[in-house]
Amino acid sequence: MQKVKWGVLGTANIARGCTIPGMQQAENCELWAIAGRSLAKAESFQKEFGFAKAYGSYDELLADPDVQAVYIPLPNDLHLPWVRASLQAGKHVLCEKPLAMNAAEAEEMYRTAKENGVILMEAYAYLHSPYVTALKKDIADGLIGEIDYIESAFITQGYHEDFRLHKEQGGGAMYDLGCYCTTMILSLVDSEPEFVKANAEFSDLGVDLMTAALLRFENGVRASFNVGMMLGKNTNSRFDRLYIHGTKGSIRSDVEYNQQGEVSYRIYTADAMIERRITVPQNYAMEVGQLGRCILQGEQPHITPEFSLRNAKLIDRVLAEIGY
Repeated sequence: MQKVKWGVLGTANIARGCTIPGMQQAENCELWAIAGRSLAKAESFQKEFGFAKAYGSYDELLADPDVQAVYIPLPNDLHLPWVRASLQAGKHVLCEKPLAMNAAEAEEMYRTAKENGVILMEAYAYLHSPYVTALKKDIADGLIGEIDYIESAFITQGYHEDFRLHKEQGGGAMYDLGCYCTTMILSLVDSEPEFVKANAEFSDLGVDLMTAALLRFENGVRASFNVGMMLGKNTNSRFDRLYIHGTKGSIRSDVEYNQQGEVSYRIYTADAMIERRITVPQNYAMEVGQLGRCILQGEQPHITPEFSLRNAKLIDRVLAEIGY
């Protein structure tokens, strides 16, 4: 099988714990190069995962002519400069969510990708899951009628030391967790929001620890979500919820975002309760494999520029509402 030679621009925890293990499972991925802020850190990842090369700077990796695609797991404020540099170096890019600090940055990134003839895709691994595909099919098949209300929640632990605590690095619950809820809602509603109201609790460092939002779309669908970093200090505690109400029934799920293995959701109608059980592979392997097929076989990115820009604009509106 033809493979894409990937470079990883950074040694973040999400790269080590999620995406690089997924890359190892993707059949069309070759772990070619890893770059860190120090050569020693990059070499530790090279030894751990089997990269062909290690670099002590991001620029060195981008200068490698064999690297075809780059994964960027850097803090949010570093996405724009390194996505731009990667695209200008002629590399396809998979960038961690949220792609940008605002919609204007995202628009610039996609312009740069087009100008350089390469693909840029935002990394929402969970949206590649057969769980999401099955859920959307049940809705499209009319099992719950027309959607009139969606509720989502993603609440996780507090942090002692993390870039998510710092405003200048794009920290806070909305950027880190709210983007999951907004993408889930937008993937289910084919309409634009006409009404956005939100409020938040802020930390002493100026980031939102908890944000709640109400949305109304032009087609009449309403939605709400709650996100927060407030369940504890450096624990694994988290709370995920998805509820979709329709004119003929509802869907309820407590599946964690990016969950793998056997997952389920329940469909409630006037006549029955149906439980769907779906076997889900490693989400990050699916997103890397899909972008690989885009590069090698001409598939269209599953996370399109249009979708990412819709989401970035909605996040902008929520952040403006809470006064971030």
